[in-house]
Order: sequence, then structure tokens, then C-alpha cells
Amino acid sequence: MDYGLINVLALLGSVCLFLYGMKIMSEGLQKSAGKRLRSILAWMTKNRFLAVVTGVIITALIQSSSASVSMVVSFVNAGLMPLEQSLAVSFGAALGTTFTEWIIAIFGFKVKLSAFLLPLLAFAVPMLFMKRSNYKNIGELLIGFVFLFMGLDAISANVPDLSKSPEVFASLQQYTSMGFLSILFFTLVGWIVTMVIQSSAATFAIVLIMAAKGWISFDIACAMVLGASIGTSITPLLASLGGNAEAKKAALGHALFNLFGAVWVLIIFHPFVSMVTWVVKDLFHLGDPMALYNSVKAGANVEEGTLMQEQVAMSIGMTMFHTIFKLCNLLIMIWFTSLYTKLLNILVKSRKKEDEEFQLKYIQGGLMSASELNIAQAEREIVVFAERVERMLGMVKNLVHTKTGTPEFNKIFSRIEKYEDITDRMEFEIGSYLNKVLDGRLSSKAKIRVASLLSIISELESVGDSCNNIAKALVRKEEADAHFNEYNYANIDVMLKLVSEGMTNMLAVLSDLDNVTPEDLMRNYNKEREINNFRNQCRTEKKYPYKAGIFYMDIVCEAEKVGDFIVNVIDDIEDIMRSNVAPGSGITIGELNPEKTAKPTA
Repeated sequence: MDYGLINVLALLGSVCLFLYGMKIMSEGLQKSAGKRLRSILAWMTKNRFLAVVTGVIITALIQSSSASVSMVVSFVNAGLMPLEQSLAVSFGAALGTTFTEWIIAIFGFKVKLSAFLLPLLAFAVPMLFMKRSNYKNIGELLIGFVFLFMGLDAISANVPDLSKSPEVFASLQQYTSMGFLSILFFTLVGWIVTMVIQSSAATFAIVLIMAAKGWISFDIACAMVLGASIGTSITPLLASLGGNAEAKKAALGHALFNLFGAVWVLIIFHPFVSMVTWVVKDLFHLGDPMALYNSVKAGANVEEGTLMQEQVAMSIGMTMFHTIFKLCNLLIMIWFTSLYTKLLNILVKSRKKEDEEFQLKYIQGGLMSASELNIAQAEREIVVFAERVERMLGMVKNLVHTKTGTPEFNKIFSRIEKYEDITDRMEFEIGSYLNKVLDGRLSSKAKIRVASLLSIISELESVGDSCNNIAKALVRKEEADAHFNEYNYANIDVMLKLVSEGMTNMLAVLSDLDNVTPEDLMRNYNKEREINNFRNQCRTEKKYPYKAGIFYMDIVCEAEKVGDFIVNVIDDIEDIMRSNVAPGSGITIGELNPEKTAKPTA
């Protein structure tokens, strides 16, 4: 058999084409259902059965259990999702990963797709140039579908023809005739291959081709699929390394779920495979999954129609094995999630820190492959950012009435300075993350959303700067030996109260971006007008000594700037709201802020 370097590279390229097709198809689905994906996430906190359904749906949509479980790990790391709930989502994700395998099994052999792939591409590519983003997303989904099956065909065409090399067959037979040791060996092979390429679907495709050509028996193929289900746990484990103890528990829980499942299936492996064979052969009458290997082993010449039927039976059998294994594992483990959680608490000890240093809560371990869900993570992190800024504003209100030079004043002032540093770092970290998200494949609505989020974090950082400036103005006032009267303090309190109310209103809107109403935005715009009017009132009355008046107006004007930054955030949220309105829906959103002007772009 002449199989050189070019052939090896062709095989690797075929696998890469398959993986790329799966990626493009996944991203097309994400763009089409981006907002719905974010809505699905809201189900997670209700109960463990809904959490299982959520795991199945998200993994079926993004076609990667590794990505969905990595997302769960990041949410657990942030404290958004309790560990027990995250395990249920992981269990559902394990079942959802069979969705891609069913697509391959149903269409891979039953229908000769090669005659339809290029014509389908002729319809899909023009859709990329249409104005409506929904058509573009569907076109991308179809292109991914075409590439996925082109890759599958290419893998089939470029794997070495072992039938022309008896010595290779003999070598392969050496590992398939060791009884139960063969099952363990090929389980390990499936495990290692999946850890290397980090895709159980790609491993399944490779094993499917090997079994379709009759090189390995049905039970050996099932053993490799079993190993692949364990190997897919490596990505969430890597994602958890930068997280806290809870994140490590969530990732380890997913790995142990797959490992425990593989162990009990291996204990009853041959009866389990016989049961799956009965389901495919006798229950659904699709043929014997073992027939193809037996025919090849016996050297029989199989007619094309019979060969096709045997390949279908074998591919459906492999997928049925994986699905029944995952479903049984899920039905067993879902009742023991509380006990499972206790076991993980024993295996991974939490380290408690009284005053942790700055750390992002929701953004951990880099980007997930699901770009639309990366945006959801960033939005939650921005809410944390806004909450920190709101606390900073509360510190300023306390500082105004704290005697300068006292230990209490110094303590609050130091906290404000520390928080100002944190706001700078949060802006940088979240901004860097969002810029990476923009480099991914996003829908036009998602791009508008990310651009608005980038503007929002800049405004929030500016609020932190203004809070720090007010604190510094209080220090300068004391150094200049200036003193405020009761009227000055009363006005400062009113101004900070108005600004604080604006911050609270803005935070409420920011925390629920997908359910914002024009009334919510108008409430914020009205508060901004109150702030501006009161600033003007303070300017005109001038009931203060000249020296104190300098610092008094500095504080009042700086507080009014905070109001400006808050309303800028509302403007950005209005842009997001407007982008979510579908063209031709009959819904229009007028310009709610008459003072809104275009912002300079960076």
C-alpha cells in the first residue's frame, strides 16, 4: 500500500474541513438564535430538570458539549449558578452532543449527498450577500452543513485502503481479538484521539468511516465512541484552571459523569451492545449493525444496495449506542445530584479569602466557541462593573460628611482610590474581551450590541473617575482651609441623591437589557434633566463664600458629569433596544433623548 506524506496531509485536511464545517454551521445557528440562546440561559436557575433540558438545547444548538460545559463552568465560577444546578446542565449537555452524530448517521449513508452538496452551495453563498441578516445567517448555516459532509466524504476518500494491505489488516486484527482487553484498548484510543482534537463529533466521524469500510467491528466502534465521551471532558477541565474552587468542581463533575458512565457500561459492555443491536435490528428493523464487518471479514462481495443498508444499520447502531448510554447515565445520575455535589466538595476543597483582590467574576478562561454566549457573559460582568461604581458613589456620599484628616476619612478615601483603580482595570479587561468577541463571527445585531457595550464600559469608568475627583476636591478644600456652610452641604446632598437615583435607575435597565421599555429609558432621561436643572440652580444662587464656592461648584459640576455619563449609558442601551426591532415589524422607537448627539468614535 503506497500511502505517503501527501496522503497523510490530505487526511488531516479532510478532518479539518469537517471541523470547520461544524464550526460554521454552529455559528450560523448561534446568530439565528442569539437572543433566544440568552433567554434559554434564564431557565437554568429554576430546577434541575429544566437545567437538563437547557443543557440539551444549548449543546444541540452550538454542537459542542465542551463549549456549553465551559460556559457552565464560567457561570459557576461567577456564583451565577449553584454547583448542583450546573451539574444538571452538564448532564443535559452530554446527551445534547449526540445531536450532531444523528445528523451524520441519518444523512451520511442513507442519502447520497454528494449530488446535492454543490447545488446547495449555489443557493447558500448568494444568501451571504443579501441585506437581511437572517438570510445571511441561514446561508452560513447551509455552507457549514455542506462543508461538514464534504469533510466526511473527504475523510472516507483519504483514509488508507486497508483491504489492499493484508499485513495492516493482520496488525489490526491483533488488537481486535484480545477479548475484553480489546474493548479497553479501543476505549483508550477513542479517549486519546478526542483529547487531541477536542471534538467527540470528529472522533465519531473517523470511527464511523472505519466501521463503514468494515475495518473494525461494531463493538470495537462502540468502545471508541465510549472513549470519546470521556475525552471530551478535557476542554472544560482546562477552562476551569483559571477559576475558583466551584468552577473546578463543575468541570470535574462533568468529567466524572462521563467517567462513571463509561465504567458501568464497560462492566456490562457485551450485554449492552447486544441490547442496542436488538433495538436497531429487531425493534426498528434497520438491519444488523454487525453484518458489514462480518461480510468484509468473510471476504464476501456485497451488492451496492446491500452495502448501503449495512452501512446505515451500522451508523445508526453506533449513534443509538451513544444516545442510549448517555440517556441511561442521565436518568441514573439526575437523582443523585445532591450526593454527587457532596462528593465534589470532598474532592475539591474551597479556599476562603476574606478580602479578595480584583478579579473578574463572569469572564474566565478566555472565549468560548459560542460567540453569542460570550456577549451574555460580558453583559453580566458589566452589571458587576456598574454595581461597583454605584458602591463607589455611596462612599463619596459618606465622605462628604466625614471630617477630613480623621482615620475614618482616610479609610474611605483609600477605598475610593482602590475602587478607581479597579474601574480602570475592569474597563481594560472587559474591553479586551469584547474586542476578541468582535473578532469572532457575529450577527449584525450582535456587533451593534458589542459596540454599545464597549461604549458603556467607557462611561462607567468615567463615573469612577468623577467619584475620585469629588473625593480629591474634598481633600483640596481642607488643605485650602475652606469651609462649607449648611446650605452648601444640603445642596451637595441633594445633587448626590439625584445622581444616586439616576445610577439606580440605570443599573435596573442594564441588568435586564432584553426587556427594556421606552418608559424605562424615559425615566432615566427625566432624572438627567432634574440633575441639570439643579446644577443650574446651584450656579445662579451663589450662597457661599468665594473660597469655599470654588470647591463647592467643583463638586456640584463633577456630580452633574456623573449624570451625563449615566445618561450616555442609557443612550447606548437605547441603541441596543433599537437594533432589536425587526425591520417591517411596524414597531418604531423615537428619539427619546432630544439632547442626544453622536459620540466620537475611538
